[in-house]
Amino acid sequence: MAALSKSIPHNCYEIGHTWHPSCGVSFVQITGGALEESLKIYAPLYLIAAILRKRKLDYYLHKLLPEILQSASFLTANGALYMAFFCILRKILGKFYSWSPGFGAALPASYVAILIERKSRRGLLTIYMANLATETLFRMGVARGTITTLRNGEVLLFCITAAMYMFFFRCKDGLKGFTFSALRFIVGKEEIPTHSYSPEAAYAKVEQKTEKHEEKPRRMNVIALIRKLVNSVNQKMHAFKYKCKHGPRHRCCKHYEDNCISYCIKGFIRMFSVGYLIQCCLRIPSAFRHLFTQPSRLLSLFYNKENFQLGAFLGSFVSIYKGTSCFLRWVRNLDDELHAIIAGFLAGVSMMFYKSTTISMYLASKLVETMYFKGIEAGKVPYFPHADTIIYSISTAICFQAAVMEVQNLRPSYWKFLLRLTKGKFAVMNRKVLDVFGTGASKHFQDFIPRLDPRYTTVTPELPIEFS
Repeated sequence: MAALSKSIPHNCYEIGHTWHPSCGVSFVQITGGALEESLKIYAPLYLIAAILRKRKLDYYLHKLLPEILQSASFLTANGALYMAFFCILRKILGKFYSWSPGFGAALPASYVAILIERKSRRGLLTIYMANLATETLFRMGVARGTITTLRNGEVLLFCITAAMYMFFFRCKDGLKGFTFSALRFIVGKEEIPTHSYSPEAAYAKVEQKTEKHEEKPRRMNVIALIRKLVNSVNQKMHAFKYKCKHGPRHRCCKHYEDNCISYCIKGFIRMFSVGYLIQCCLRIPSAFRHLFTQPSRLLSLFYNKENFQLGAFLGSFVSIYKGTSCFLRWVRNLDDELHAIIAGFLAGVSMMFYKSTTISMYLASKLVETMYFKGIEAGKVPYFPHADTIIYSISTAICFQAAVMEVQNLRPSYWKFLLRLTKGKFAVMNRKVLDVFGTGASKHFQDFIPRLDPRYTTVTPELPIEFS
């Protein structure tokens, strides 16, 4: 592990902006590239979102452009201010420490940047970065030998997370908003939360009615009494034995048109199709990019292993959850919210078809957020007004620390995003010098040696180089 007290005397040109010796010019170049990429990211994103949400004309005329510019400014500031604080921190400290080129420069930059973004998006960004930072710290721990990996650990984490999500889904006022709507779409409206309902409760209601009528036997004649008894028996039989057109189902099951077996099979087919189509849509851009050069790649759009894996994951999750729920209703003869814990945990095993640490970590982070806000509503957890900005800043700083000192422990997709945002300039840092801190900073950059102008360096370069 890198010692925090270690330092190197190099300046910011030798380590950070190796493509130009001027801090100001480098800052302007980073800002311009980040702004261009930010607009490319947010313009289509907000436009598509507006179309899907069926926004009115007034939104397109007065709100769309300001929202795009605000989010683009946030992302631009995150990249540009990092470069600024990178140089400022070096001038203040007079040298570089193991934490200063990554965490130290990114912390104030990300804090200022998140304040520019709309409040409605800060929570989502915080959850994403907290998830990413947690995964990065885990990878760092594994690389240092302080954390031992657990086989299929992402599956186990997903099982626990799914169990808690489904329990909250079944509880009254357990989940709200998008999370509730998403789960309702996945598992179906038949599993919409209901109160616990048992046959004993049904019998109790029938017996109470019978007792009330028995209090006034003198007012009934014999024929009316017999008719009442027959109706009571029919009601009891109807209360406990339900049969649909295609086979038996339990009284507590709400899938009225299907028996329990066909209910589970239909759930699998439906979500398998959804997962398959989602994966196909994600592959459309790359497939059509090579439509004329490599037409055979168009077939991979439909016959791809990942398409079937995602479909099997979603389909089996729904079928296992529904099947377990129906089984528990038959065994216990009631519909209980606690069934969702068992059914959700077993359904989580479906991730074996589509293992994803990213999905597991993200859902676990969202679960922590949900439980935190529930604790606030219950008055058992204190509320921190600026928790989202602080968590975002620390999480982003952790990821930047990994991007500078140990790229091998950063999620590849986020590293590609940083390269895109900086026009590839994040990859031209002088990481060979940073190897002294013991994190293997140049592990993926062994062949890169920056072309530095000796007139602006504090330490003589190891190899003679040409410069213009």
